[in-house]
Amino acid sequence: MRSSRTPALGFILATLLIDVAGLGIIIPVMPKLITELTGEPISAAARWGGWMTFAYAATQFLCAPIMGGLSDRFGRRPVLLASLFGFALDYAFMAVAPTITWLFVSRVIAGALGASFTTAAAYIADVSPPEKRAQNFGMIGAVFGLGFILGPLMGGLLGPYGARVPFIASCGLTLVNWLFGFFILPESLKPENRRAFDWKRANPVGSLAGLRRHPVILGLVASLVLVNIAAHAVQSNWSYYTIEKFHWSERTIGASIAVIGLAIALVQGGLIRVVIPRLGQQRSVYTGLALYSLGFFLYATATTTWQMFAYTFVYCLGGIAGPAIQGLISGSVPANEQGELQGALTSLMSFTTIFGPLIMANVFSFFSEAGTRHYFPGAAMALGGVLTLTSALLARSSLRRTTRPAA
Repeated sequence: MRSSRTPALGFILATLLIDVAGLGIIIPVMPKLITELTGEPISAAARWGGWMTFAYAATQFLCAPIMGGLSDRFGRRPVLLASLFGFALDYAFMAVAPTITWLFVSRVIAGALGASFTTAAAYIADVSPPEKRAQNFGMIGAVFGLGFILGPLMGGLLGPYGARVPFIASCGLTLVNWLFGFFILPESLKPENRRAFDWKRANPVGSLAGLRRHPVILGLVASLVLVNIAAHAVQSNWSYYTIEKFHWSERTIGASIAVIGLAIALVQGGLIRVVIPRLGQQRSVYTGLALYSLGFFLYATATTTWQMFAYTFVYCLGGIAGPAIQGLISGSVPANEQGELQGALTSLMSFTTIFGPLIMANVFSFFSEAGTRHYFPGAAMALGGVLTLTSALLARSSLRRTTRPAA
């Protein structure tokens, strides 16, 4: 059994690497494409970007529990392949979009079928022994980091040839990924661990209500929600913030995101396998969230390009928190509910993505638009730091209750 786990894990991580690289390619040029289609300045483009992320997240919020339930019923492989094909359609739509409306349509398609990370997390839970689960969840972050080394660098290089060229490249990469999965990726969910599909559980309300069956994880889930809202200060705001404050080009944006990817890969692909066993999952949560918060505040107050690059390593060291939290949550749920759990978590994260980008985009726009009395483009980053500190307090409270000895 152990010998089959390693190649299966390698297959899923390779699939995700190509998937993330395809996503990373388009990040440096998205602001340029939006401004081309709307004719509006960068502060307004940030708002459009926030609403497009809203469209994606709202659709995923509704559909992620369905995809999670289907993966528990039919296996991870067919759901992952459907998700990859949906992303290919998304990139194809964006590559030929004549209006901003087409971009919204493409985001809805991706949101409906976009379950690659949900299914990958369930897949990794299937093939990982409990004591290795947190470290293997960290490998998702490492792959995310590697993909964001390759993707944004390619996007930055392709961007000068046209805002749509990176989308064509992303579509091609995703189709190659789909073929890779179709011919090579094995199924991970054993027939005896499958369960019947239930519409009462395969919807956002039913899926989230199912979390109440495991009260020990509710506080950690709340902490994870705040972390994900805070993360959009970087994820949804980076290109707009750096263009406004530092006047970065597509190539500089691509290079900066590649550095972030490298730091994430180093932390979650290597350091996390040393830190979590030594500190333990609980201390890893506290340490990671403290570093995340510090990174946000440093980004918010940076005044030069070199500081943004240097502070990235402080921010990315916070990456030890996510896998530790996810490992604690996953370890409290039985094998035949891992797909449902990951679907519920993805639905929750999509719910935060409904509000996170809108909050951060509007905070950025308010503090950076022409004529504002309080010019502070780093306001969204500072808000991310405050939310992460709050998340750390929630996690500490939850973990203290779960480890308190019985009277």
